[in-house]
Amino acid sequence: MGDDHMTNHTIGVTGATGAIGGRVAARIARLGLTQRLIVRDINRAPEYPGSSAAMAAYEDTTGFERACRGVDTLFLVSATESEDRIDAHTSAVDAAVRAGVSRIVYLSFLNAGPAATFTFARTHFFTEAHIRLSGVTHTFLRPSLYLDLLPRWADEHGVVRGPAGDGRVAWVSRDDVADVATAVLTDPAVVAVASNATYDVTGPEALTLGATVDRLSSLTGRTIRYVPETWEEALESRRAGGAPEWAIEGWASSYAAIATGEMDVVAPTVPKLTGHPAQSIEGFLRRHPSALSHVAV
Repeated sequence: MGDDHMTNHTIGVTGATGAIGGRVAARIARLGLTQRLIVRDINRAPEYPGSSAAMAAYEDTTGFERACRGVDTLFLVSATESEDRIDAHTSAVDAAVRAGVSRIVYLSFLNAGPAATFTFARTHFFTEAHIRLSGVTHTFLRPSLYLDLLPRWADEHGVVRGPAGDGRVAWVSRDDVADVATAVLTDPAVVAVASNATYDVTGPEALTLGATVDRLSSLTGRTIRYVPETWEEALESRRAGGAPEWAIEGWASSYAAIATGEMDVVAPTVPKLTGHPAQSIEGFLRRHPSALSHVAV
């Protein structure tokens, strides 16, 4: 499962079957570079020239260490949200360091901090702290909320509900995040300045949810509305779906983080590191014209 691939400059890519890791793996393959795809299901691993695959879960310390042997730089995509995500992350970091990984590029979140409003941003902060304490060279990528997921914030009636107030967010496309990650992993000029650096990765402009839905409506011809909620209303509306409380608070706090201004960041990272402008809402919808097809006209 790739354990014989022990070259000094192999890039390890986790989450290679997912939205960000998969995009990064495809880009590295197009560059003709050697990579190790670390996946939970070996049967789903993409096949590229110059790539090998290894199966390991983050919490499987022994398996993850084995999968990282021979990897020089590791792209660590954050695990799926869960109550024990920090434990999974720290286990993976420790295993990677023991395996000899010399650099970790970690996919974090904008304004990660111990007191961040968005509960999952707190887990990102503690993962970052653990990586720093490990002593390994690192680069942290902190993307804003994903533009690709924005259409699903609207229900089938075109209503976006949540406690976002009048705060602003610079939605960023996952393609742009993958382009930045690929540059940080592979471009010698970027690698030279990215040691122990943190990059905010955002879209080109910050908009309120009201302005966002107006933009969506005008571009698609579908009626999209934003209905502000209080924190308590947001929790109660989500509880009807039967999700665990930590997940409900995570969902509601993503809106609340907009209200507090923690998402009101526009960074030059995408054009600076990739050489192209960050994708706008207009550009995204041109590429994905059916993104709001679930909304009744």
